[in-house]
Amino acid sequence: MIFTLTNLLPPEEVTSIVNRLDPEDFIDGKLTAGWAAKRVKENTQLGSKVSYGNEIKEKLKQALIKHQKFQSAARPKTVHSMLISRYEAGMSYGAHVDNALMGNHLRSDLSFTIFLNSPKGYEGGELIIQEAEQDRAIKLEAGSVIVYPSSTLHRVAEVKTGVRLVAVGWVQSLFRDPAQREILYDLDRARRSIFKTSGKSQEFDWIAKSMSNLMRQWSDM
Repeated sequence: MIFTLTNLLPPEEVTSIVNRLDPEDFIDGKLTAGWAAKRVKENTQLGSKVSYGNEIKEKLKQALIKHQKFQSAARPKTVHSMLISRYEAGMSYGAHVDNALMGNHLRSDLSFTIFLNSPKGYEGGELIIQEAEQDRAIKLEAGSVIVYPSSTLHRVAEVKTGVRLVAVGWVQSLFRDPAQREILYDLDRARRSIFKTSGKSQEFDWIAKSMSNLMRQWSDM
């Protein structure tokens, strides 16, 4: 399941983050790529020793964790390994699949891209996710997020002009099976809809009971 989140942070907070990003603090993105991905990765990333970097990443992480749709659809056990990437004209990231296990053996069930600057600020630079019938090209407004399975082949198209700024990261979910996550998400939407229109009805209780029992059965703890 692929889903988007809009307005993760207020526009003024996104602008504040972008204004703090000094191009001099970015290093070669190949340093965090796997042995095969190094051959197709052309970007820069905020250095891990930059003092303000962890503060920005924590702010973005907390915004994700507090987002109701993200909680419902991703069911995160942990959000991890976040990077802030910068693509200048001529840079791209060829087709690749994200590593299954990352630092401290954290599993990548879901990947996400938080767009930090306006799509009007650069030409090209779409995130392209390969699907069975056709590729899906994604380029969102600043402050918006795309979340997608880490198991997919995906790439970043070449930036033609301007600069593309994004934060990328990964989620280890409480439910590793994507079909189970989608069922739980649909049930959660149904119970919220029923509660909104009918309050805590018997139908609400039946769905809430089934959802809770499936979570007990499926949770990866």
